[in-house]
Amino acid sequence: MKRAWAFLLAAVTVAYPLLVYAALGRFEPRWLSLLLLGVALLRAATARQSWWWVVAACAAVLALLSTAFNAALPLKLYPVLVNATLLAVFAASLRWPPSAIERIARIRHPDLPPRGVAYTRKVTWTWCGFFALNGSIALATALWAGERVWALYNGLVAYVLIGLLFAGEWWVRQRVMRGAPTGSGAHG
Repeated sequence: MKRAWAFLLAAVTVAYPLLVYAALGRFEPRWLSLLLLGVALLRAATARQSWWWVVAACAAVLALLSTAFNAALPLKLYPVLVNATLLAVFAASLRWPPSAIERIARIRHPDLPPRGVAYTRKVTWTWCGFFALNGSIALATALWAGERVWALYNGLVAYVLIGLLFAGEWWVRQRVMRGAPTGSGAHG
């Protein structure tokens, strides 16, 4: 049952910007805040790490603000919240190792060599940069762009960029694991 909730949460989270865009103009923001509140409750119900409870609580606050002021802006800030949280989690893992990517890598490779630890640390830094940039763009689209641009960026472009980062990291990792140069002369 928990897997079904997790799948539903992932689907709603991915589709969230497009759902908000499709509903704006048809429904008042205070009614759309129920969608955000639903995401917050799903997040809390499926949380494995305690920091997701913080995200759920902050999403609930955004939903309450949207309801209280009947405003769309709090709804549009949810992608900013997710990026800020992931940035904080990844950055904290750099301060207090193991890094976030090292933890993920150790699931498949429990005996990760020192070279792998160093590489995963660099990848964690890369993701920190991505979350900072992506969150900044999400904030800019929420504050200064129309709903269409906000939905396009947060509901499509951001996911394409995530996919490109995953693919680029996979390509670099394959070369690093073989000991081949990555194009910049660095071996990770």
